[in-house]
Amino acid sequence: MTSPASPGEAYPGICAVVLAAGEGTRLRPLTERVPKALCPVGNVPLLDRALARLAGLGLTGPERVAVNACYLAHQVVAHVDGRAHLSVEPAAPLGTAGGLGNLRDWVDGRGVLVGNADAYLAAPHATAGPDVAALLDGWDGQRVRLLGQPAAEPAAPGTFSGHLFAGFSLLPWRLVRALPPTFGDLVRAVWRPAEAAGALEVVTYPGIFYDTGTPRDYLAANLHAAGGGALVDPGATVTGRVRRAVVGSG
Repeated sequence: MTSPASPGEAYPGICAVVLAAGEGTRLRPLTERVPKALCPVGNVPLLDRALARLAGLGLTGPERVAVNACYLAHQVVAHVDGRAHLSVEPAAPLGTAGGLGNLRDWVDGRGVLVGNADAYLAAPHATAGPDVAALLDGWDGQRVRLLGQPAAEPAAPGTFSGHLFAGFSLLPWRLVRALPPTFGDLVRAVWRPAEAAGALEVVTYPGIFYDTGTPRDYLAANLHAAGGGALVDPGATVTGRVRRAVVGSG
């Protein structure tokens, strides 16, 4: 069971899960030897960005934060190194819903802030953490909340109340408790049913979002992190001049 909330604890009754089990097939060959969650943006692994965002909300440590892993799980486990509770899916990834279902005993009655490790977010007037605080502030503990951005086509498939999902959601325990530890996705298992029941809210994110799941978006996120200039890994050797480019290690 989880420990009781400490006095002054940030967002009592809420824990966080970073989903980091996916293979990142669309990013190959970048993900042939490195899990997508550890691919760097701005020379910082995506998983570290997610954990830093949670820390900015006051959510830290293995009692408040969990990370799931499957593909190249040993790399994720070594990288997390005690900073979060680890849930290793031994066979194949369980998907976004199954990954949470596998963590029910750890969640243990709390609401869950769920973040995709591959989400790159940057707000112009807020630091990581406070930039998504509106998702948690004033929550009633019953409704599903999604972080979103207005869609160019509000009625297009994949939208929620005219918004595209932007990497983070907030789920009540009553729905997490019902998730089995078998393959499934949150869209079908939780979000769409909540939407149909009038129990889903979208909180608009006031900044830049890339899911970094494709080479195009991954490059765009890195260029944004570089401020429009060039981004060179400290371990790379560059003999010429680079402009609006990303040079990785190796």
